[in-house]
Amino acid sequence: MRSRGQTYWDWADAQLHSRSHTETLESGLTIDVQVRLSRVGATQMFIGIYGADGACLHEEAHRARPGQSMTTAMLWGVALARDMGASYAAPGPDAKATDGATENRTSP
Repeated sequence: MRSRGQTYWDWADAQLHSRSHTETLESGLTIDVQVRLSRVGATQMFIGIYGADGACLHEEAHRARPGQSMTTAMLWGVALARDMGASYAAPGPDAKATDGATENRTSP
C-alpha cells in the first residue's frame, strides 16, 4: 500500500475530474502521475514516486502547466517520472535519497 505524502493530500481534490497513470518500473518502484483541470481551467499535474514497499520517495505538484492539454501534460509527466524513478533506483553516489521530500511547483 502506498504511503502518500503531504504534497499529495494538499493537491488532492475529489471534486475535480482527473486522469491517472500508474506504472511499476523494472526496479520495483512505482510512479503515479495524475493530471486534471482546475476550477479555472488550468492544467495541473501530480507526480509521485514510491518504493517497492510503498514508501513515499518523492512527490511534486504542478499548479499550472501553461499551454499544455491534459494529454500533453500526462505524456510529459510520465516521461519525467520515469527519469526520476531511474535516478532513485540507480546505485552509486548519484542516487537520490530525499527521505520522502515533497514539493509544490508552479511550472513556467
